[in-house]
Amino acid sequence: MILLELKPYAKYNKKMISSMTGYGLSSSVEGDSEVSIEIKGVNHRFLEISIKSNDINNEIDQYIRSAVGKKVSRGKVDIKIKFKSPVKTNYSINNKLLKMLQDTAQDALINKESLKFSDIKDIPGIFNVETDKKTNIRLLKREFNKALKDFTDSRKKEGTKIEKVIDKKLKGINFLVSKILKSSKKNLERRLKVYKQKVINLIENIDEERASQEIALLALKHDVSEELDRISFHVNSLKDEINKKNSSGKKIDFVLQELFREANTLSVKLDDSNSKSSALDIKLLIEEMREQIQNVE
Repeated sequence: MILLELKPYAKYNKKMISSMTGYGLSSSVEGDSEVSIEIKGVNHRFLEISIKSNDINNEIDQYIRSAVGKKVSRGKVDIKIKFKSPVKTNYSINNKLLKMLQDTAQDALINKESLKFSDIKDIPGIFNVETDKKTNIRLLKREFNKALKDFTDSRKKEGTKIEKVIDKKLKGINFLVSKILKSSKKNLERRLKVYKQKVINLIENIDEERASQEIALLALKHDVSEELDRISFHVNSLKDEINKKNSSGKKIDFVLQELFREANTLSVKLDDSNSKSSALDIKLLIEEMREQIQNVE
């Protein structure tokens, strides 16, 4: 079997993959309004957005969720908003209740004109209190967008670090596959000669052609060309997936599972210690990549 040619590991020519881990912060003061927005992200199977705020309405809540959804497809995103708005308080007298008090005082032969503020100030409902809180929506949205950009930029930086780790480990797998391929060809030739000589020594009047066929079948039980071919295919598939414009952490993890399955079969079939050690190293590299990919969006 002819092995697939391993693709050279070129630098990525598209936007980098994003990590689900990120952090963004923005704060500002404008007049009597103050705002502070903090965004944290960790890995999660799906997109989950949590907003904690002392004072935002439904309109702002929907604006934030929509903006995050456009930038983030997977991960747990926690958003903390601290917002201080100027509050204007207006006081007015409840004239209807005041008239009732005056009428009651008159009926009780009390001069209603003699009623003082101190006499009525503690009566429930005598004063109307109205608060007018003006939320600076423009300021809040502006600072949120700054924090969101800071957050997405940090996710891309983490993604770049992960890509470099994967790059190094895939190069390691390429090297080990080439090493096993070279040794497996030599081992196959050696194995055929050893088996043939053993059979000849044990059997008299042997049909040498038939013996050669049986020996070849026996030797092929340890042939790993198919496994090496599939490992090369999965390595190339992994590179293609990472290079996609919208690469998926879930898809990359699936390819790594398939890669690990082939590496496991490879390690079982190999019968020389050096090649088996290389196969175990491949499995280790795959496991290390899977740990990294768990944090990819």
